Amino acid sequence: MVFSRPWRRSSDARPVSPKTRRRSIIEWTAFAVVAVVASLLIRTFVFQTFFIPSASMEPTLMKGDRIIVDKLSVDFGTINRGDVVVFKAPPGVRQDCGDPVVDLVKRVIGLPGDHLNSKGNTIYVNGQPLIENWPHYEPLGSAIDHVTVLAGQYFMVGDDHFNSCDSRTWGTVPRSDIIGKVFVRVWPLSRFGFL
Repeated sequence: MVFSRPWRRSSDARPVSPKTRRRSIIEWTAFAVVAVVASLLIRTFVFQTFFIPSASMEPTLMKGDRIIVDKLSVDFGTINRGDVVVFKAPPGVRQDCGDPVVDLVKRVIGLPGDHLNSKGNTIYVNGQPLIENWPHYEPLGSAIDHVTVLAGQYFMVGDDHFNSCDSRTWGTVPRSDIIGKVFVRVWPLSRFGFL
């Protein structure tokens, strides 16, 4: 013989006590606060997303791409020639380039202590031709006229050399203005990839 539990109607269910309801609200509120704080800490100190507003970094980054920047790689790591970085736009960007952006993305080609110049479409770093083993568009456009990169400064150039307003126009960028290194392109999905 099989016995089954009698079916219980919803009206027979025990009511939730005010204490249980209050505790549940407190737990969900605490969870939401912790999630928001964690999200803000991650965005402030670890990773941040950026939108590419111009074509100056083509073909590496196209107008409309979304990227994620690793901030810890700058805070605790080194900045190398060839790194693609996001940094606060220097004051000269608005007046020299007519660009109202707050942050820029460019490629580092000059490190502290480097001497840079150009002849034709060739960039020279410390007297040696720069080997650009990353995608880029020629011609160079604006010349680099014998620049020595000071300590704590970096020289930036866009991969679309001719159409980029960069350190050739507004000078070097202090390390303190560098937000982070671009490490992945996340949008559009068809262009997803690590840099």
